[in-house]
Amino acid sequence: MLPYENLPAPPAAPAPALLDDVTVLDLTTSIAGPYATMLLGDMGARVIKLERPGHGDDCRAWGPPWLDGESLWFLSVNRNKESVALDYSGEAGRAVLHDMVRKADVVIVNLVERVQKKLGIDYAALKPIKPDLVFVSLTGFGLTGARKDFPCYDLIAEGYSSVMDLTGEADSPPQKVGTPAADLISGMDAAFATVAALFDRAKSGRGHRIDIAMVDSMTRFMSPRIVPYLGSGEVPRRTGARDSVIAVYQAFDTRDKPLTLGLGNDAIWQRFWQAVGQPEKGMDKRFASNADRRAARANIVADIQKILETRPRDEWLRLFVQARVPAGPVNSVDDLARDADLLARGLFYSADTAGRRVPQVGLGIGIDGSNASYRSPPPRLGEHTDTVLRDWLGYDAQAVARLRVQKLI
Repeated sequence: MLPYENLPAPPAAPAPALLDDVTVLDLTTSIAGPYATMLLGDMGARVIKLERPGHGDDCRAWGPPWLDGESLWFLSVNRNKESVALDYSGEAGRAVLHDMVRKADVVIVNLVERVQKKLGIDYAALKPIKPDLVFVSLTGFGLTGARKDFPCYDLIAEGYSSVMDLTGEADSPPQKVGTPAADLISGMDAAFATVAALFDRAKSGRGHRIDIAMVDSMTRFMSPRIVPYLGSGEVPRRTGARDSVIAVYQAFDTRDKPLTLGLGNDAIWQRFWQAVGQPEKGMDKRFASNADRRAARANIVADIQKILETRPRDEWLRLFVQARVPAGPVNSVDDLARDADLLARGLFYSADTAGRRVPQVGLGIGIDGSNASYRSPPPRLGEHTDTVLRDWLGYDAQAVARLRVQKLI
């Protein structure tokens, strides 16, 4: 039995309808753009995903692992969308795309501007068709600058941003973050900026061109490390996450499994030592402030490590919860997927639609007491082509048939 087969159904409450009057044309592939449009879809927007006939989103080919022949990476960022297979590289297909643009509110692309212009899907080409369009370009390096036409993936953006240089043990090579962080962060930026632009459009009637660069988003993510460098001249180095501005803020071993411990202020520092049965250390004037504790960090960490090795992890965690000391397990993905509280909050579920069962990670944002977000499963390639052309654009059966004969859909 696979893990998803034990998951509950999606939360029963209706998904948010906050953006239910918004239609998004998603011309993106891979992770960042599809993640952005999934977030908009989770909030109620209608998302129409345009894909290349016969091929589709690049991410559809990213496997293994597969589930019933579908890429699980693709399934992770494409719920609540309709898929239209349309070749808009030529004039005939582009005319169909332009019909869609006239009726849409948002267009999001993730091609560099040179290719946007080649395909006629850049802002300058689409604005005359839809003057109040919210146009979102999500690329590696943005629409300006010497690198604007450089290709990019999450890995490349992480390297540029310095996060890889600071991730890993001191004596290890640079390491990528364990999830596509630059993709997800830039995708969140794109969704956030889209909603802000729509909010302004509702007041002003103006459209907007939004320029999201993965490297910019990931660089901003590093602000808590960059600003201290700019202000002090001290270059941070990778330490296995043992160099926090908080004196004690890292993972420790216990008798069996590791845990994390964050002693973020003086009161927590004192509660920790009370919890481990040595309250006098919490009152030691030599370690009264965080700055004092940072100066003595190596010795303090060594003392704490010796104490924590005397008991199993779960015993410590129960004790720290009672003492209001921030601590937690170091979960593996399989541990996380079994977390009872996250399951209860609707973070993991398995959606069964028309006999097709798909595992999902929920939105994780509560709105009016509900954290439901699921409306429809990630679409099959071209699953909604005919219905979108007929019911949304108003094409008759003959027009749809002609497009099919021309191999444009």
